[in-house]
Amino acid sequence: MAKSDIIIGIDAGTSVLKAVAFDLAGRQIGISAVRNAYDSTGDGAVTQSMPRTWNDCVTALRGLAETVEDLAARTAAIAVTAQGDGTWLADRDNAAVADAWIWLDARAAPTVAELAAKPTDRARFEATGTGLNTCQQGAQIAHMDRHFPDLLDAADVALHCKDWLFLNLTGVRATDPSEMSFTFGDFRTRTYSDTAIDSLGLAHRRHLLPEVLDGSEVTCPLSPEAAAATGLRAGTPVSLGYVDMVMTALGAGVHTGTPGAACSTIGSTGVHMRAVTPAEVTLNAKGTGYVICLPVPDLVTQVQTNMAATLNLDWALALAADLVGEFGETPSHADLVARIDEWMARSRPGRVVYHPYISEAGERGPFVNANARAGFTGFNANHRFPVLLRAVIEGLGMAARDCYAAMSDMPRELRITGGAARSAALRRVLAAALDTPVRVSAREEAGAAGCAMMAAVAIGAYPSMDACIADWTTPLLGAPEPPDPELVGTYDTLFAAYRAARIGLEPVWDELAASRAPGR
Repeated sequence: MAKSDIIIGIDAGTSVLKAVAFDLAGRQIGISAVRNAYDSTGDGAVTQSMPRTWNDCVTALRGLAETVEDLAARTAAIAVTAQGDGTWLADRDNAAVADAWIWLDARAAPTVAELAAKPTDRARFEATGTGLNTCQQGAQIAHMDRHFPDLLDAADVALHCKDWLFLNLTGVRATDPSEMSFTFGDFRTRTYSDTAIDSLGLAHRRHLLPEVLDGSEVTCPLSPEAAAATGLRAGTPVSLGYVDMVMTALGAGVHTGTPGAACSTIGSTGVHMRAVTPAEVTLNAKGTGYVICLPVPDLVTQVQTNMAATLNLDWALALAADLVGEFGETPSHADLVARIDEWMARSRPGRVVYHPYISEAGERGPFVNANARAGFTGFNANHRFPVLLRAVIEGLGMAARDCYAAMSDMPRELRITGGAARSAALRRVLAAALDTPVRVSAREEAGAAGCAMMAAVAIGAYPSMDACIADWTTPLLGAPEPPDPELVGTYDTLFAAYRAARIGLEPVWDELAASRAPGR
């Protein structure tokens, strides 16, 4: 009989669903990925097929078995995390009610504005630690209750993406402490909060909220039906991970015992977080950001998130590719990425302000405005594409600083992960923008690793999460890259302009949004 020496981490992201195999010491030994798909319409709807997402998960697990020998017999546990927020409704037979509303869906914007203006919203914020935005399940269900009540009437449970996959893997309806507490709960008690639920006007829909399981303490067996679909063994322990933001940060080093350390994930979105005790949480006056529980006793992450991070860089490079393609062969994205450092060297820092709000859903951190849009300030006739590109990258640094400033002091050390962490130019900008050393995590699949770590603790492979972190996370942190003192001064000046322009532009964004409204 094969030794049970593998943990499978499933990470169902917005773009890609991955199944990753790790040995019990945290070494990655195999990966299988399936491209994700979602649908967008002009009214702000962004939805994802629930059956297709489960089928993609099955395909990824089957693909992993093709790369890892004797996978089923060797699997000690399975863990699952996924894109956060969103609303995945299942009926009494555990079938999808409709396509899921994912975190990019912006239809709840008017309901968010209405709820945020209520005098009870501050109490909800104090309980959850999380500002209202269109991404969240609470806001989306409140909007459905007003405008699409038939969806909720047909539902028997409201889940998130990872919860939906966990249901298909085990037959158990549940959510985890992280997504529960920042939407409907209290981060101090890790339980549902009447204050939060009542503020959203959803007391009459409370029956839709599932039980809460901590996947670092409790597992459920893989069902016979899921075993037949995936090729894995029935009864294999399955751990319900926390939301992907926290799992990625856990795998990348948000908590290793180093005082003042923080973690930023620079991917399609920008996620900026620090690990603190509940008593150390700083709730800002504007009521923005998230507080998300960690699978560590008495520890949470305080979080601010940019709706778009590398999506801004993708846009700038696509702009160049499209223009060059008008006159000949279109360069590949990889070719353009390879020239970033050269373009940065041909431009001077801090000359142009760029606000990286390129998402059609606006911005959620450190302020919430569904109408916020990207823009440049400061161009002159001598500026060329290298200046534009540098401004975009510097805008990501300014956005990160804006987010950390809303939480408290700047980090004493920043750990970064995500595809853009490989860019020396971006690392230099981040270090100087925050005036702090930057360290890159060599962990390739931090989200899958984070939930696999929870499973490792749950099955007793490690006595505690801290012990698991010492093996799985700390050794993969690179050497600190210190900030350039001259660049620090330049970016102090740039940030002052960035903030002033951001505040001044809010009425402009709102007026532009009104001009786009039907009938005007």
